[in-house]
Amino acid sequence: MRNERGGSSIPALAVLVLLGIVAAVGIWGGKKHETVDLSTLTASTTATTIATAPLDTQPFSGTTGLVVHPRAEAALYSAPDADAFGKIGTSQFGPTWLPVVEQTDGWVRVLLPSKPNRSTGWLQDEDLDRASSSYLIRVHTSSRTIELFLNGKSLGSWKAGVGAQKTPTPPGRTFLLGSIIDHKRSASPIVLPLGAHSPTLDTFGGGPGTVAIHGWPNPHVFGAAISAGCVRVPKTALAHLQKVPLGTLVLIDSK
Repeated sequence: MRNERGGSSIPALAVLVLLGIVAAVGIWGGKKHETVDLSTLTASTTATTIATAPLDTQPFSGTTGLVVHPRAEAALYSAPDADAFGKIGTSQFGPTWLPVVEQTDGWVRVLLPSKPNRSTGWLQDEDLDRASSSYLIRVHTSSRTIELFLNGKSLGSWKAGVGAQKTPTPPGRTFLLGSIIDHKRSASPIVLPLGAHSPTLDTFGGGPGTVAIHGWPNPHVFGAAISAGCVRVPKTALAHLQKVPLGTLVLIDSK
């Protein structure tokens, strides 16, 4: 850029400063993050607690169905362009698929599998595989029922066993974290862990108190508030639920 006398209208030093700012913040994409040392961060898993994780502000809302899978271990941020507070790996009970609850330019906010319940984190929108789940699972703890929807259409509603008064099933939105088939489990070889945890038990059955959907051999539990927080369902319901992709939203309410 030149002035009327043919000289430069921007001093050379100012140009260098401007270029330095562009390199530091990125002229198109906002602040450019420095490399994060992932080894210093706590991994978000069903067995960990990250007290600094931001909590879900709309715990009973739906989503667009968008789910993401990190191709490599990735840092979690408390907000876009904020500090990293944790990290998320590529697998846990199978590939890690997380539901997206909010989006902004270059970032997605996801639900997390770690404690406390309703934990969320922001991921940079790169090196992520994207998919969409048209399914929705609803659990109603007062009526003690579970419902499955596909594209908003009901695929079935079943009576379910839910958490007892002293060990309730935690309300709020969570997601299908994994699908386990273990024939050594006599009560239910098929277990579908969720990204939620018992609010009253730190451990259960040798595990970290992860809430799951699973079957039960005694049908008398269906329709009762009887479990340690898990959702017990009939075989017919479990057969449908086993087909639901990982990352699918699960809404738990007190209806």
